[in-house]
Amino acid sequence: MQSALRITTKVLPGNKIEIQLPEAEIGDNVDVFVILPEKSGAKRCNVIDLIEQIRSQNSSFKTTEEIDKQLQEERDSWD
Repeated sequence: MQSALRITTKVLPGNKIEIQLPEAEIGDNVDVFVILPEKSGAKRCNVIDLIEQIRSQNSSFKTTEEIDKQLQEERDSWD
């Protein structure tokens, strides 16, 4: 069975990384995957928070009745 080893390390000067493999021998071939962390600027928020944020920024939300009235006025203007 193929084994896997997860190692966390720091990026060194020159954008290099160094890892030590305790179970490998000199001359072994290995595959290396590098997963970069998400940047903090790409913060995720849940949908409810997003809706609340939009509502707080736009205080001109209309009621259903106001929207219906506006639509009816628009339809009346077509005649």
